[in-house]
Formats: sequence, C-alpha cells, structure tokens
Amino acid sequence: MTKISNKITTQNAPQPVGPYSQAVTANGFLFLSGQIGLTQKGKLAGETVEEQVKQIFCNIDAILQAADCSVTDVVKVTIYLTSEQDFKKVNALYEAWVRDPFPARSTIVVSKLPLNSLIEIECIAIAA
Repeated sequence: MTKISNKITTQNAPQPVGPYSQAVTANGFLFLSGQIGLTQKGKLAGETVEEQVKQIFCNIDAILQAADCSVTDVVKVTIYLTSEQDFKKVNALYEAWVRDPFPARSTIVVSKLPLNSLIEIECIAIAA
C-alpha cells in the first residue's frame, strides 16, 4: 500500500484554494499539483499565455526547491491548454525551462481551466 510520506508547502507559490497539497512525496517521487499562472497573492499573472507560463514556471520552481529538487529532477510534465494556437509559444518557453534529457510530456487541449486561465501545468519529479 502506497502512502503519502511528505506534504510539501512553500509560501513562494500560491496557496491551495481547495483540499489539495502543493505537492506530496510518495515512493521516491514528488507529485506537484497543477499550477495555473497565479501570483503569490492569488491573482493571474497576466492575460497572455506567455505571462501565465512564466509565472507557472516560477511557481513550479519554488515548489521543487521546497522539496530540495529542481527542474532537472522532473521526469513527467502534463500541459493543459485552452487554445491549440498557443502551443508554439508555450513550447518555446518550455524548451528554455527544461534541460536535456527532457522529461516525458503530454499536452492536452481543454475547453476551460480554473479562473479562466489559458494554461495549467503539472509535473512529477524524482524526490530528493
């Protein structure tokens, strides 16, 4: 039976607005909850996908750091977009954020995301 071994929290990323953790560790992995482009004050970082992606990467980096991890520990990323038209913009920013060997990744187009955000990103990393 798998049990959550550690709840990860940081004040350097938006606080959960529901019954979930920013991240948890289990069986040597770190599972980050989906991040939208919220600032620490809970406001969307901007109206463009680029502004939201940059904020999401800051949030993910802060949560990874709180778990003594970094982007190089990320093994799987899932991206949710509300517009397929944003794929190239997101991909360019993503490519600048990750390092080779690149994590496995899925990108899914959805009809709507919380707070009308344009993008949400979740990931799994190797726990430190």
